[in-house]
Amino acid sequence: MDIPGLSMAMSASQVNSAFGVAMLSKSLDAMAVAGNQITDMMDAASMERSVNPSVGGNFDTYI
Repeated sequence: MDIPGLSMAMSASQVNSAFGVAMLSKSLDAMAVAGNQITDMMDAASMERSVNPSVGGNFDTYI
């Protein structure tokens, strides 16, 4: 058995796993921020409709 080689392989595997978890955590945080921004934009749009209810309610189409 190659104990030093096995130890190095296990260590590399743990590093790769930790890196993957860290990247997943970072992307989840980024998606949470994006979701909050989308929610804020939707709230701003509803605020505009409450101030000007006729804006964006109708649109004309011609065929």
